[in-house]
Amino acid sequence: MVLEFLMFKFGMRAFVGGLIVAVTCASLGVFIVLRRLSLISDGLGHVAFGGIALGFWTGIYPLYTAVASVIAGAFGIHALERLRVASDAAIAVLFSAGLAIGVVLISMAQSAPADLLSYLFGTILGITDTDVYLAAGLGILVLAILILLWKEWIGITLDPDFARVAGMPVTALEILFTVLVGLTVVVATRLVGVLLVSSLMVIPAIAALQLRLPFKKTILAALAFAVVSVVVGLQLSFSYNIASGGAIVLVTIGIFILAALAARFWPRFKKELPVGDWTHQCSEPGFSGLVPEETEKGQN
Repeated sequence: MVLEFLMFKFGMRAFVGGLIVAVTCASLGVFIVLRRLSLISDGLGHVAFGGIALGFWTGIYPLYTAVASVIAGAFGIHALERLRVASDAAIAVLFSAGLAIGVVLISMAQSAPADLLSYLFGTILGITDTDVYLAAGLGILVLAILILLWKEWIGITLDPDFARVAGMPVTALEILFTVLVGLTVVVATRLVGVLLVSSLMVIPAIAALQLRLPFKKTILAALAFAVVSVVVGLQLSFSYNIASGGAIVLVTIGIFILAALAARFWPRFKKELPVGDWTHQCSEPGFSGLVPEETEKGQN
């Protein structure tokens, strides 16, 4: 039977939580890849691990402390950048610090908590109502901010220098974006685990970008790929008793391979995307520096 896991209450929770995570991750994923920050989700995932360990050590619900840790990590990355530490190096420092703090706190607890592996590798078929409610709340918050500042995100992604000249608070927006990525990492932790969370955020976006579609269609393609990956991965996990996080990520890799092959051999996707197709969405008054498609054609 197709999607037989939906016959069970735990399966419905997994399905709802998975859809929330898929939509949230894919929505940010395209921006992350285009800004060449693909490793930031991995770095913040390890910072979240430190927060999860702190939760186990203090007796606080681990995802609550994970939220606090990734927010602190987001500010920490930008604080290091202000000290003229390169972005990738700043991420590496926070990556190492989060992992080290987590290992130390777990060792101080004498024995590893029983469900620690579920946070490391994901166990979506075993999530609770609290996990779903937290994922829904954080997911709605992330998507609301993403939609509210849509043109600003496109601006700092496609032309950050002009966005700064045009008066946009680029530094504040970058910090906010990093915080959103961190919150999304927490949302996805119970689905695929902190060790695989970057895969769900990045791979569907990379697959969508292979198709060279206009920007909004690229976002929609990434959303579709992420949702399909979660649904198929859940079914494989339920049917063959395999780790749900690993199954979901393997499906995303399969989709990426198919998209890459389509881009290589299907003529529709072999053409180069005109720059104007992506920049015209920022062409409203007050943000004319990103050349709209019509202006680009006129100059030709």
